[in-house]
Amino acid sequence: MDDFSTDDHAGAPLAERLRPKVLSEVIGQAHLLGPGKPLAMAFQSGQLHSMILWGPPGVGKTTLARLMAEAFAADFIAISAVFAGVKEIREAVVRAEITRARSGRRTILFVDEVHRFNKAQQDAFLPYVERGLLTFVGATTENPSFEVNSALLSRASVYVLHPLTADEMGQLLARARRQVLPRLSFDDDACARLIGLADGDARRLLNLVEQIDTATRTVQTSSIDGAFIDRTLAQNLRRFDKGGDAFYDQISALHKAVRGSSPDAALYWFCRMLDGGADPRYLARRIVRMAWEDIGLADPRAARIALDAAETFERLGSPEGELALAEAVLYLAMAAKSNAAYLAYNAARRFICGDGSRPVPVHLRNAPTRLMKNLGYGKDYRYAHDEADAYAAGEAYFPEGMPAVEWYRPVARGLEIRIGEKLAHLRELDRQARQKQD
Repeated sequence: MDDFSTDDHAGAPLAERLRPKVLSEVIGQAHLLGPGKPLAMAFQSGQLHSMILWGPPGVGKTTLARLMAEAFAADFIAISAVFAGVKEIREAVVRAEITRARSGRRTILFVDEVHRFNKAQQDAFLPYVERGLLTFVGATTENPSFEVNSALLSRASVYVLHPLTADEMGQLLARARRQVLPRLSFDDDACARLIGLADGDARRLLNLVEQIDTATRTVQTSSIDGAFIDRTLAQNLRRFDKGGDAFYDQISALHKAVRGSSPDAALYWFCRMLDGGADPRYLARRIVRMAWEDIGLADPRAARIALDAAETFERLGSPEGELALAEAVLYLAMAAKSNAAYLAYNAARRFICGDGSRPVPVHLRNAPTRLMKNLGYGKDYRYAHDEADAYAAGEAYFPEGMPAVEWYRPVARGLEIRIGEKLAHLRELDRQARQKQD
């Protein structure tokens, strides 16, 4: 049987009273906590490390951080990025130094909603993470790739937490009824309605159960059916009934609808996310990303429209500014698509990562001093504007000895049709020029 000290939290919210005290009591996240899985291994090894827990609300991010402190006998300092700043970080550092000096214990600094910290605030505790004074555990509902600076991200493992499944939510509801509210009787329809309304969020489920408990005391009943749930929680139906989709799945669906040139589906997912409470500024950033990744040079206007929409939202705010974002979504969905530039960029990055540091050819080097000119810097460089059609056919711009590459391959859509024709023409001029040289 589960062992919860609910009496110790009399008067506390149900979610707090049922917070797991040991790892085995955690429901969900089997991909991280199951046998041989990453966090389970970390707990077993005793090797504490900095990490970012990324997932929607109510999936156990705070609970896991607290359990780590218990498991590793570490001092636990929790701050919220909504209310805290550099001052609170400095206070945490002082406390960690005192704790280490007095007892040798490590300190876990838990930063809830870490995505709300700006770069300066994140940089404030980075040196102490590097020194090992603080073990950083951040919780975020936003993609850390966009919201956490690269220096901190490189020093922390990122673990993705998932919304609880319907079965896992059922386990939690059964635990709440057994441990805290045995007087209440729920029929199957009532349980299904509560689980659906909670939408994979454990905290929300327990808060809804508390609301039901209060309502039953008011009307003096202990039997609960689906109709009672609907009457009591009607105001929550539209906002919470999202079918269990995770936040990041919805943004993926929006992106794929735009990429797939489906304007109505794109608009559906955009409005769905707004209705669910997504930050329009986050959506604006993703819309700009879509313009560069999936439309690119096939329609360069798309990026400008996306940026203008983001700026319009900043000027007008909600709800007026959201119309601009919606129009950008529709334009992007109908724009000509090309990921040629995106693929070319990634190919070039991969090549550079695996290649040596090739020297710049002498004829391409800058020669601002006499010494450099005497060394041949810039010699035989052909100034393109002095050539026919402003193109130095056959000129070499890559390092010597580098294999031939053609990373950028324009698609036959939109403006890239013209770009592709020009690129083919220039390559033919190069071929002819090199034939003459040979």
